[in-house]
Amino acid sequence: MRSAGETRIEKLDAVMEGAADRPLAAIDVGTNSVHMVVARAVRGARPEVLAREKMPVRLGSGRDDMKHLQPEAVGRAVAALDECRRIAEAHGAEVVAVATSAVREAENRDEVVARFLNESGVVVDVVSGAEEARLIHLGALSAVAVADRRHLVIDIGGGSTEFIVGEGTDPLLARSLKLGHIRLSERFFPGGRIEDTQIEGCRRFVTAFVAALTSEVRRLGFDVAVGCSGTIETLATMAAHRRGEPLATIASAVLTRDELDEIVADITEVADPSDRRFDGLEANRRDVIVAGALLAQGLCRSFDVDALIVSPGALREGVLLDRFRRRDTSGHGLHHLEDLRRSSVLALAARCEEDIDHAEHATDLALELFDETVALHGLGVLERDVLEAAGLLHNVGRFVAHASHHRHSYYLIRHTEHIAGFTDHELELMAQVARYHRKSAPRRRHPEFARLSDEDKRRVKVLAGMLRVGIALDRTYQRVVAGLRTRDDGRVLELEAEVPEGRDAELELFTAREHVGLLGDALDRTVTVDIVGSD
Repeated sequence: MRSAGETRIEKLDAVMEGAADRPLAAIDVGTNSVHMVVARAVRGARPEVLAREKMPVRLGSGRDDMKHLQPEAVGRAVAALDECRRIAEAHGAEVVAVATSAVREAENRDEVVARFLNESGVVVDVVSGAEEARLIHLGALSAVAVADRRHLVIDIGGGSTEFIVGEGTDPLLARSLKLGHIRLSERFFPGGRIEDTQIEGCRRFVTAFVAALTSEVRRLGFDVAVGCSGTIETLATMAAHRRGEPLATIASAVLTRDELDEIVADITEVADPSDRRFDGLEANRRDVIVAGALLAQGLCRSFDVDALIVSPGALREGVLLDRFRRRDTSGHGLHHLEDLRRSSVLALAARCEEDIDHAEHATDLALELFDETVALHGLGVLERDVLEAAGLLHNVGRFVAHASHHRHSYYLIRHTEHIAGFTDHELELMAQVARYHRKSAPRRRHPEFARLSDEDKRRVKVLAGMLRVGIALDRTYQRVVAGLRTRDDGRVLELEAEVPEGRDAELELFTAREHVGLLGDALDRTVTVDIVGSD
């Protein structure tokens, strides 16, 4: 006879049937370019790449150190996203898009993200610097065989540079600094032109900017250094042409510090970007290559890197692998969150929760309710992950104050840097589900809730409704309710709380009946709660 847990998992897998085989289009909206890779998961092997696109957009170009993205730059990004969407649709692919430094730091960020959606039809999630570094680490390791050694990964972008020291797939250090080739170009080489004093000024700036990080990296140490991104790929390609050995593939190419020094010496002799005609240097990089090369040179000197192994994998490949990993529901038990995501959630919960055992049991009950009602709510793995994380963290606001702690929980979840593996969109949903685990139901007059799409409003209502029931069924913190079963006749959703013989669950029963209103409204059902015996 199958257990209730096995039945729940089968229901969840039935809803997700076919999703694991659907191609995925991962889009990286960067400061300099929009990149996309479309791939299909292959069990036991690397994903099969179906298409790659790279579209220079210079989203972060303009005045004010990228504090305000210019309409024409946003328009270029919109056009690139629209093209990516069309290509993804041609492959029947699910689209996952993330934005990095330029959008992350922009004062008009919300307006830009809304324009992306309204004009291209692509939902773009903004990732934090730490999350960007984590995903880059995944992507970089997917293309070079260095995971068995302690490694330093450097990804030079247009607006930021990410640094990861890791062993295996676990990052020991992950940092994102506001230091990129476009940002440096606009500060020291406007229009790409070189003035005599600016080269040394740029060098001093880079050294000073990374000084604190240099100490951390050297303390941890590393055996091998990996470089990824367009800047480092370009420099490695230029070095190969200088050697008279054009690269058949950029993967695992080696760029030595001596070669980098020679390239810097060559390109800094050419003041006008239009005159920088070097083999391996694309025309659209002539104005930013000086800043990019000086940055790479400065980092190699600061961290004492003799050579960089080039990885063609970066953020978009990391997004791809991360999402494929989340899709894989095979073999999961009650908890589905991928280890890094769940461990970071549990670490924050352990730091802030007063009773982690209660949070875990209430979450287990809410997840059982989710799994039992999959055919009714139609939500999937993403929402299940959000529910689990929100359940484990629903009381963290008590770390600030007991009064209105649900509101404090929202703030802590939304603004913490200790949760890894979630997009900005997922963190918002998670924070709102935790926010509505008690007190008033979500209302349009609540500013954060009002900003959600209609689809996300429903998600929050359904998940918060389930969490309220799970919490109510552990009202005494005694784990009296061992599990849940449900029956749905199209009008009434019956919840049956399984209680072992001899245990008193009257308070749980009373509390649950008082807290089913939000779930009933969200699912358009009358919800009843009763107690049944359990072995």
